[in-house]
Amino acid sequence: MSAEYPFDEAATARAVVDDSGVLVAWNPGAERLLGWPAGEVTGRSAARLLADGTGPPLPPDGIRWHGTLTLRHRDGQAVPVWLVAHHRRPPEGGPGRWMLFSSLDGGGPPAPQDPLATAALIQSPCAVAVYDDRLRLRRVNAAMAEVIGLPEEHIQGLRLAEIGGRPQSEELERNMLRVLTTGLPIDVQTYMRTGGEARAHAWLARMAPVTDGEGRVRGVCLAAHDITENYLARERLQLVNEASVRIGTTLDVTRTAQELADVCVPALADLVSVDLLDPHEQGEPPGPPAAPVRLRRAAHRSVNPGTPEAVITPGQLEPYPAGSPQADSLIAGRTTVAVLAEQGLDPWLAADAVRSERARAVGIHSTMSVPIRARGLTLGVAVLRRFRRPDPFTPDDVLLAEEVTARAAVCIDNARRYSRERDTALALQRSLLPRTLPRTAAVDAAWRYLPAARAGVGGDWFDVIPLSGMRVALVVGDVVGHGIQASATMGRLRTAVRTLADIDLAPDELLTHLDDLVVRLSAESGGEGSPGEVGATCLYGVYDPVSRRCTLARAGHPAPFVVEPGRAPRPVTLPAGPPLGVGGLPFESADLELPEGSVLAFYTDGLTASRQRDADAGHRLLRAALSAPAQSLDETCDRVLHALLPAGGVADDVALLLARTRGLPASRVATWHIPPDPALVAPMRKQVVEQLAAWELQEAAFTAELVVSELVTNAIRYGARPIRLRLIHDAVTLICEVSDTSHTAPHLRRAKTWDEGGRGLLLVAQLTQRWGSRHTTEGKTIWAEIALLEDPPDLLDLFDVQEIPEL
Repeated sequence: MSAEYPFDEAATARAVVDDSGVLVAWNPGAERLLGWPAGEVTGRSAARLLADGTGPPLPPDGIRWHGTLTLRHRDGQAVPVWLVAHHRRPPEGGPGRWMLFSSLDGGGPPAPQDPLATAALIQSPCAVAVYDDRLRLRRVNAAMAEVIGLPEEHIQGLRLAEIGGRPQSEELERNMLRVLTTGLPIDVQTYMRTGGEARAHAWLARMAPVTDGEGRVRGVCLAAHDITENYLARERLQLVNEASVRIGTTLDVTRTAQELADVCVPALADLVSVDLLDPHEQGEPPGPPAAPVRLRRAAHRSVNPGTPEAVITPGQLEPYPAGSPQADSLIAGRTTVAVLAEQGLDPWLAADAVRSERARAVGIHSTMSVPIRARGLTLGVAVLRRFRRPDPFTPDDVLLAEEVTARAAVCIDNARRYSRERDTALALQRSLLPRTLPRTAAVDAAWRYLPAARAGVGGDWFDVIPLSGMRVALVVGDVVGHGIQASATMGRLRTAVRTLADIDLAPDELLTHLDDLVVRLSAESGGEGSPGEVGATCLYGVYDPVSRRCTLARAGHPAPFVVEPGRAPRPVTLPAGPPLGVGGLPFESADLELPEGSVLAFYTDGLTASRQRDADAGHRLLRAALSAPAQSLDETCDRVLHALLPAGGVADDVALLLARTRGLPASRVATWHIPPDPALVAPMRKQVVEQLAAWELQEAAFTAELVVSELVTNAIRYGARPIRLRLIHDAVTLICEVSDTSHTAPHLRRAKTWDEGGRGLLLVAQLTQRWGSRHTTEGKTIWAEIALLEDPPDLLDLFDVQEIPEL
């Protein structure tokens, strides 16, 4: 037997009419039935073939029509013809066509010895049909006739594809041909509508060859078994499993709501909207809602691209009155189902012209509203609608929707809790990090901080700390972990660094004290005998614009990069040091002489470390980004982040601090070595005034003369030689420094009424914007900063008159 379909074109009358009513196809069977050759009827109106001029009432698209029409024969006679018609639309779009079929060889009793007749199993409760070797229907039993929905005498002689008229029918026919040609049975599962039913069924079609007494294949027997319930049960289980995988992939509320809508369309509904209650001010959703309910659209999804049926957009807040599916479901605390075809439009829908028009346009006929609840809290509602699927929601659909929504509710609640904690940690982190960097004469600085996209904020921090002598401290650190605890620890360490920097500790000494603090914090964080796990890394450097030297030390932190003018970026060779919290191990510092205009790049490991590349590759990318010319440090920061970080967010916190060094010219520094003779204080004041006049800073001469007189006198009286006086100034500040080799530090105190001394440092504190002392390897330095461009204060305003003793 040939592999081609064994069809007899003259055994079935077949015609095709397009949507405009023009006959576009006419086969030999149709010519045999009505006598019209194809050339005389194709391309013309099909209404010419109707004897009485009226055609059948055409059903909606996708619904089969059958019945008897009185057609006009070529010889003028009226011929009653039973037809079955299907409307088909091309897969690629465009106008549809009506396919019309009528059997010409059907009817009549079978021959007594015909094996096809004996195989019909007329009394079987199973739906059985027998097709001959041309795949034309010979017999069906009563069960199959009920499934098809057409009488046997009208469909005898038609092929399965002509009876069913659906793509599934053609697929079944191709499998029947395989049985016919191979002689082997085949089982096929399909999901389709049969007869006039609106609801589709799942079928198991068992096809077996029909043989005669000599073993020759004479036809195919098809037995159909309805397995809809089993099929739907598997579909529901698969949807639940799919929901557990697809919903909750991120800790983002909006994304989780969208995943819920995506899972339900088109498996459960044609249109799904997810509306959520806004969180309460205290972070929890409010109690039981009352109408009208204000809901914010979180997500929606439709079988139509772009969700054109939606009236509101995601993010929009909308009040829902009593009687709306959203409000009724939330107030009742249970799922509500409405069949609009039976109950008509809801009053609230009828009152909204836009909503009612769109509901009618798309043909929404069923609505199901499912409350979204988790851990005893009502979070929102999911509304499912059907308009393309003709069947309404069933009780099993309700159970399935509730199961999927319950899984999504837990994920949405988790996302809300995470978002709330992340927002709290981020607010804490921002409050602990500097919002702006101080303007200093030593460096120009720019910074960037990015919290982790998924893990949340962590313990990365940076700082620029002005020090005495116009020096500046640069610091970058990273606390192990993420979340509020890491942010709180970061705040404590940043405060400790600023405190230790104020007493002018060397970088290695500062890290030693900071290491002791982390050890104590780690011990305090433990509980019930278990040790804590607080750890951190830190990079600390001090730059002096007078000497243009930078002293650096690090505790397990990545070494900085330096970009000197006219040279390529390079990492600074610096002893690594142990991470903070190890305890008992020393830290080492290194000195670096920097030409003016050099750029120091401090960063945390989140910038260079990545799962997609190793650390060396990250350093190469950083080196390339720093080497490119830029108009500003901010532009360099943006280029570094763009070159090293992925577009979708970072896996770890990133802190980046860039500092371009400045040098203070020697012309702005004056130094004197003072013999320990009190008689030289007056000449020293005179030289200071002359120097300020040379700098054109006469407005600060009065205050500077008093401060120098007091500091030099104290050094001569209580210090140890050699004694040195140094004046430094920039555009806004004049600094007076007096150094000696004594390690005793001065203390500010309020003198009693009859004390002869003790008012000097109080006078200095009142005359200057700030003052202090720092220890050096040789001794100490007392310094005071005088703000320029200000009028000198009146001495009588600095003290209470009652404190000045009567002379």
